[in-house]
Amino acid sequence: MSESASVDNFPKPTSITGGCLCGSIRYQVDFPKDHDFLKASGSCQCTQCRRNTGALIFVAHTAPLNGFKYLTSTETLKKYYATPGIQRAFCTNCGSFLYWRDESSDGIDIAVGCVDPEFLSEFGFALANSSGHNVWCENEIKGVTDHFLNKERGIKWSQNSGSAKM
Repeated sequence: MSESASVDNFPKPTSITGGCLCGSIRYQVDFPKDHDFLKASGSCQCTQCRRNTGALIFVAHTAPLNGFKYLTSTETLKKYYATPGIQRAFCTNCGSFLYWRDESSDGIDIAVGCVDPEFLSEFGFALANSSGHNVWCENEIKGVTDHFLNKERGIKWSQNSGSAKM
C-alpha cells in the first residue's frame, strides 16, 4: 500500500488469479463493481483452520461464488468436510489449501496466500486488510497472535461471527 493510501482510498482489483503450489489447480475471481473489500477481508484462529493451513492465522477474502471459476481441470481438487456443510478444498497433488466455503452461502473464502504474487503485491491491502470479521479470537495465543492483525479494524469475535464480541 502506498504512503498516501488509507482504508478510504486503496487500489482494488477487478479480478485476480491464484492456485495451488504445483499449478494443477488454477482459478480466477471476478469482483463486482460494488464489492466491499474491507468487509470481505478477515481472519480465523480456530483449531480447524490452523491445522488445515499450518498457519496460526488463516487470512481469507470472501468473494462472490458466481465470480469464482476454475481455469484448469479440478482433477486434483479434494473437498474435505470437518464440519457438515463446510467445504475445505485442497490440491491432492501438492496439499495446498485453496478455500473454505459454507455451502449455505453465496460466497467463497479464498486463502489469500494462494493468490498470485503480482496481485498480492499490488492489491494485498484490498485482499488481506482484516477489516471484516476476525473469528475464533478466543484461540489467540497471547503475545504471539493477539497483535498479528490490524485489530483496530474489523470485528473481533470470540468464536464465529454469530458469537458475542470479545
